Amino acid sequence: MLHVDMDQFIAAVEVLRRPELAGLPVIVGGRGDPTERGVVSTASYEARAFGVRSGMPLRTAVKRCPDAVVLPVDKAAYDAASAVVMAGVRAVPGTVVEVLGWDEAFVGIETDDPEAVARTIQERVLAATDLHCSVGIGDTRVRAKIATEFGKPRGTFRLTEENWFEVMGERPVRDLWGVGSRISQRLADLGIATVHDLATSDDTQLAAAFGPRTGPWLGELGRGAGSAAVDDTPWVPRAHGRETTYQQDLVTADEVEAAVQSLAEQVVADIRAEGRPCQRVHLKVRFAPFFTVHRSRKLAEPTWEPAVVAATALDLLRRLEDERPIRLLGVRAEMVPPQGGY
Repeated sequence: MLHVDMDQFIAAVEVLRRPELAGLPVIVGGRGDPTERGVVSTASYEARAFGVRSGMPLRTAVKRCPDAVVLPVDKAAYDAASAVVMAGVRAVPGTVVEVLGWDEAFVGIETDDPEAVARTIQERVLAATDLHCSVGIGDTRVRAKIATEFGKPRGTFRLTEENWFEVMGERPVRDLWGVGSRISQRLADLGIATVHDLATSDDTQLAAAFGPRTGPWLGELGRGAGSAAVDDTPWVPRAHGRETTYQQDLVTADEVEAAVQSLAEQVVADIRAEGRPCQRVHLKVRFAPFFTVHRSRKLAEPTWEPAVVAATALDLLRRLEDERPIRLLGVRAEMVPPQGGY
């Protein structure tokens, strides 16, 4: 199986539209105004050299890279570019393509020369879009995904059972796909620092620390094991959400209620387009200066009513009993499953 990942996709799309930006540090995020609140969606390699990373506040990013060109997010442009990219990948004979997002996909194929297939994919995508991609080759999803990072930019890399420990054994567990800072810290508390440590840990110990499902899964992750299946079934969304970072904190009840109502109306319009009502409401709130909380509640019965979605989100917020100013609100409507399930 192969993992195809576009190189600095969003930034690369913007450079194609503005060739004069080639070779310059480019940051894409928010409305393109670093004096406003917003976060980095992506950064070109030139900007990353200054320590700019996705999810970083724009103001922080510009402090690290004062000469960067900051551009607003243009979702429609990335949607269009992604569609052409994925069409180019699917055009390679014999492939089964599972799209993961704008800029990445798993590709399954029967071949004796996966490197040749990887090069063909890169050539097809480049010819169709003028965009470059990297391709990881593996015998599981985990290994293919991780292999891509070793191939970047514009390259390929093979990571299988044969060279897994040679390549990954002494690396920190944080380098594994799916292991974040919190899990890596909890593993460190158990004396597990490297991928080899995790791979050779006792599943019983891991289950005791992380639960009967997550624990053994982490051990499997350390061994690079897992599924090698690629599923090209079209993706069906489970939910639609909207969120807004406010340029001035929300401090009054009227401001908060108006903001939640607006978000609820937007998400209900989104789920109406899907034809499936809301069965669970999710709330995201970020208090000043930067403390984020998530809450959710299942509804007594599915609804299309924005007022019900808004009222539920507001009740979740009130139950937090936190009076701090609010800098971000998000409302997500989880829909009833489609007929036949996902």
